[in-house]
Amino acid sequence: MPSAATRDADGTRADILAIATEEFAKKGLSGSRVDEIAERTHTVKRMIYYYFGSKEGLYRAVLERCYDHIRMIESDLDLDALPPNEALRRLVQTTFDYHNKHPDFVRLVMNENIHHGDHIGHLPNIKTRNRTVIAMLGKLIDRGVAAGIFREDLDPVELHMSISALCFYNVSNRYTFSRIFEKDMSSPKALAARREIVVDTIERWCAAK
Repeated sequence: MPSAATRDADGTRADILAIATEEFAKKGLSGSRVDEIAERTHTVKRMIYYYFGSKEGLYRAVLERCYDHIRMIESDLDLDALPPNEALRRLVQTTFDYHNKHPDFVRLVMNENIHHGDHIGHLPNIKTRNRTVIAMLGKLIDRGVAAGIFREDLDPVELHMSISALCFYNVSNRYTFSRIFEKDMSSPKALAARREIVVDTIERWCAAK
């Protein structure tokens, strides 16, 4: 059983990561200040540097935590227990819902792309972790092809990219699209309709001819 000191340290580290996620998502890496993160977490800058080494180290820890979380959600779906077409729908629905419930994740990914992926490339296990979703999709595609439901030329990386892009857009472009086209993209009715469109689009794209 962890000691009280260990539990306190884990709790402090988790608090710092949660607040840092909000700060980096809102202000980016360059706009965020360690002093403000320390103040919001009722700790000191020295403590943050002790845990994470630097502001860049904290930012990378935030990225790692965010990617770990979405991969964990996907792994918990148990898609193997569902028929291939239902499993695909479940995955797309979950991805769409995740992006809408975690807009900070979307903003962090957008910010990291501004940095040309420089920081995510320093995460030692990021490629291994993200291969799990590709392996999961590869297995799902194989089951769907064997059942005559999916077309045979599906590529799991392309499928992952397509799912991510369609789910990502509803958050990343929500405000500009709403202003330009005077369309509310965040109401429950709009989200439900868009969710179904995204699921249907992916399902039709994967369907056997």
